[in-house]
Amino acid sequence: MGELVERVDEHDRVLDIVDRDKAIRARWLHRVATVVCRDDAGRIFVHRRPEDSTRFPGYYNWLIGGAVAVGESYEDAARRELTEELRASGRIRFVLKFLCQGAIAPYWLGLHEAVIDRAVAPDPSEIGWYDWLPETDLRKALRQWAFVPDSIEAFAKYHG
Repeated sequence: MGELVERVDEHDRVLDIVDRDKAIRARWLHRVATVVCRDDAGRIFVHRRPEDSTRFPGYYNWLIGGAVAVGESYEDAARRELTEELRASGRIRFVLKFLCQGAIAPYWLGLHEAVIDRAVAPDPSEIGWYDWLPETDLRKALRQWAFVPDSIEAFAKYHG
C-alpha cells in the first residue's frame, strides 16, 4: 500500500483511511495542505515542476504542498511539506480552506502562508526551477504560463 490519507466527506469529516492513489482514482475526497511562501519583500515563491514528475510535469505552481497524512492537521502537513520541498521553515499561518474541484480528483485544500527569511534549498525531485515574483508578475504569469490547474483555482479563492 502507498501513501495513506483520510477519506473525508463534503463536510471534511473522516470516513475511512485509504491509499491516496485509490482515493484519486475513485475521486474520493481527502485533504491537501499548501503554503504560499513569501520573502521579506512580499514576493511569492513560484516554481516549475520537473519534466519527469508523475503529475503535471513541467507545469508551474505558486504553492508548496501535498497530501495531509493520517492523523495530521492541515497546519502540521503544511509545515512538513515546506521542510520537505524547500528545506525551509517559517511560521505557518492558516488562510482558508475550500473544496477544490481538482484537475485529477476533488479534495479539501487548506491554504497557508509563511514568510521565508532564509535561503531555500528546493528538492530537485519536486522543483525544477524557481524564482521569487512580485504579485503583479505572478498575476501576469498565471495568464501566460502553464500552471497546475488547481493552483489557478486556489489563486482565485486566495484573492476572492
